[in-house]
Amino acid sequence: MSIPEPLPAAPAARTSPDAAFAAFDRLATLIAVVGQDARIRFANTALENAWGLSRLNLHGLALDRCMADPAAFVQAIHDAGSGAFSALRYDTQLLRPGQEALPVHVVIAQGEQPDQVVIEMLPLDTQARHEREDRLLAEAQAHKELVRNLAHEIKNPLGGLRGAAQLLEMELEDPALKEYTQVIVREADRLQALVDRMLAPHRSAPKREWMNIHEICEHVQRLVLAEFPSGLTVVRDYDASIPEFQGDRERLIQAVLNIVRNAAQALVPQMREGTACITLRTRVARQITLGRQRHKLALELLVIDNGPGIAPGLLEQVFYPLVTGKADGTGLGLTLAQSFVQQHQGLIECESAPGHTVFRVTIPLG
Repeated sequence: MSIPEPLPAAPAARTSPDAAFAAFDRLATLIAVVGQDARIRFANTALENAWGLSRLNLHGLALDRCMADPAAFVQAIHDAGSGAFSALRYDTQLLRPGQEALPVHVVIAQGEQPDQVVIEMLPLDTQARHEREDRLLAEAQAHKELVRNLAHEIKNPLGGLRGAAQLLEMELEDPALKEYTQVIVREADRLQALVDRMLAPHRSAPKREWMNIHEICEHVQRLVLAEFPSGLTVVRDYDASIPEFQGDRERLIQAVLNIVRNAAQALVPQMREGTACITLRTRVARQITLGRQRHKLALELLVIDNGPGIAPGLLEQVFYPLVTGKADGTGLGLTLAQSFVQQHQGLIECESAPGHTVFRVTIPLG
């Protein structure tokens, strides 16, 4: 009886470079894998977005030619391949065709294969953005605790003050004296309303319902145009591909309304000239980091106005409670807007210069 010969072993499945480096697509930093010739063998999604080119177009590109100091970059790749160091870090600029040079912090390390070098580039403005986000989130948490404690400290004596004024009014016979007690009651009610507004974001958990950001924008722009019917133009620049998401519709309407109404109030001088303009722009953002948490997809709503801008000394404080640049403002509109957006794991950021102020609302979609 003959023994059958064993079947030849199946050839090992080859892993494409893209599959081998797929994990890099989940990183916010710009990643390129190059050979000893400095030509790109793999580029992750973040690098595609930064360059505005697909990885197919980036493949084979000489990365040293895109660096501000190509000779130093080539030498670093050679040293990494020869094992002269485990990782080299330095700051430089990434040159991009048709765009401004991007300041980056570069980390160069040997890859898994002898002929592979991994280039990690962290945009310096991204690092600053992360630090700003962390600061905004930490400040918002501190403000929430401060407002909550302060509101409760005010409410109890305020109720006693109002009740005492009403009892005193019942004992007074002179109508002229009763006017004073009525002033006390009215002012106590005004302060009570202010405290209620301060506590509004913390009284109940946000609802969860499916909504569309453009329906919210349309609703807000109708409200604002009804309040400012002449001299104001609202431009809508929407990305129709943004999907619906779950959240509290009423709170997001209030958040967007507070931002847009603030912009409209700042544009009153331009309204008299008929040049006031607010732009509502929506875009999809990919691979966004909020609060150190990575999100594959997010929506960005930009509220842009051509007003006088926010004073530099006030710009860093616009989300602080009770801080306002308006004589008749309460300083709670943007604080509440930030609280409502953060309840959706999002964030509001502001940039301002004379003639161009932008509030950016970012909310993760998944």
